Amino acid sequence: MEPTIYTISGSPRGWRVLLGMVIKGLDLNVKYLSLSDGDHKSDAYLEINPRGRVPSLVAGDIKITDSLAILSWLDQQYPVKPLFGSSPEEHAKIWSTTRDTTDKLRDGMNALLLPIFFKGADKVTPELQEAADTVMYELQWLENRLDGQNYMAGDTPTAADAVTYPEVRILARALETHSDLMTQLGFIDLDQKFPKGHAWARRIEALDGFEKCLPVHWNN
Repeated sequence: MEPTIYTISGSPRGWRVLLGMVIKGLDLNVKYLSLSDGDHKSDAYLEINPRGRVPSLVAGDIKITDSLAILSWLDQQYPVKPLFGSSPEEHAKIWSTTRDTTDKLRDGMNALLLPIFFKGADKVTPELQEAADTVMYELQWLENRLDGQNYMAGDTPTAADAVTYPEVRILARALETHSDLMTQLGFIDLDQKFPKGHAWARRIEALDGFEKCLPVHWNN
């Protein structure tokens, strides 16, 4: 049975999986749940993922409810264009880079963007400024990581890129939708401050099929 991916439009963790599919050239079934309708808390979905979170993958009797585990499963199930490398050294580098993003950048992004997107934050507070400073610090880490290579863990896109790109693009979305506040927090001229990161994002967006992974509600 072909796997089905369950996600919510714009979910960073779900987006990881969708971008991983793009990198691997996969065209699997994707089912979008409605956050506003509470689909992720419905009885039917809780049978798939009792925590009521996304993403989830269902393939026959197989149920996987963690984004990194899904990427790993896809890599084993469809080994062409590996997301986690083809040597022990590549594997370790990709995992290290991936975890650096999930453990550091993701926390900063949550502290910054959850209040802005979901709690109506519209002015600078010490807490928001601290989160913004953390994100800027991590963006510099990404910039340094790209020194001498085209992608986050080498010269081909991997799981590290699938995990990192959604964070960067959602930050850009905040700049588009909350420009005044984001400017006050110091997010200006990012393409000039982080030129390697800017060029990297353009390379990701040039991947075949990239448009399939974009949040569907952004077109509305």
